[in-house]
Amino acid sequence: MPDAVELKNVVKVYGSGNQESVTAVDDISLNIRRGEIFSLVGPDGAGKTTAIRMMCGVLPATRGTIDVLGYDMKTEKAEIKKHIGYLSQRFSLYQDLTIDENLDFFAEIHAVHNFKTRKDELLEFTRLTKFRERLAGRLSGGMKQKLALACTLIHTPDILLLDEPTTGVDPVSRRDFWKILSSLLKNGITIIVSTPYLDEAERSNRVALMNEGKIMQCDTPDAIRNSFPLKVMELLCGDNRRGAAVLSLVLGKDRIQMFGDRLHVMMKDPSMEVQQILDCLTQAKIEVTGYRVLPPSLEDVFIARLGS
Repeated sequence: MPDAVELKNVVKVYGSGNQESVTAVDDISLNIRRGEIFSLVGPDGAGKTTAIRMMCGVLPATRGTIDVLGYDMKTEKAEIKKHIGYLSQRFSLYQDLTIDENLDFFAEIHAVHNFKTRKDELLEFTRLTKFRERLAGRLSGGMKQKLALACTLIHTPDILLLDEPTTGVDPVSRRDFWKILSSLLKNGITIIVSTPYLDEAERSNRVALMNEGKIMQCDTPDAIRNSFPLKVMELLCGDNRRGAAVLSLVLGKDRIQMFGDRLHVMMKDPSMEVQQILDCLTQAKIEVTGYRVLPPSLEDVFIARLGS
């Protein structure tokens, strides 16, 4: 049985002729398995959205091949579209239609007949049943995303492609949205998500770290963390910014990361370096209120790789 999606040496170049060309996706190859949550993670401009759009057939690849469920994107795009659901960054709900009416509209677009049971299941699944008569324009950001997801699922796709679905959504709604995605796996659906949030990627079966159009690493979250050779010292200081500046002068900027009210310091040998770091801060008269040595998070790994 073929994988859900297979990309081989895919390149996407924007601009031609007199225009300056930009390579948005630079020779990437991926195999996305059936029934997994797969995340494309990276900063703005990494190529995530372009990659997702090529997997949907919205954008043609400049070079390379894309197969979806064994179908060739170049020659069998119409067949592929029957099997995929696509939620773009700017999914267009009709603000003056109710939740019910939006679902009816998208069912008609996908030529879904006798969908009342399916609609009721989706409303129950996304916990929108009691709001079904509310206008989409009066929904919160999190509820709009749930409705957009329900509209995308109305035709029961085999593969769901989501382009930064939780950007601009509050943390509680983000967590709720990901719980819904995880429960979709029970139905055997394949979910491909692009996100700038590393904490979301931790929930995925596999992750591809992207930057400047290239795949830096692709593996399970555990394997990516375990492949990183450094440990992390997490510090709480009286003056974090000054602490970061002092340690950067001694250890180098690439080894210091700020996470809100905490500092993360990358260490090769904690047994030797922990005391050195504490002594350095003490000499600079910076109070340390707490510290601990941790294994690296995906965010630690990714930021360190970006700086290397």
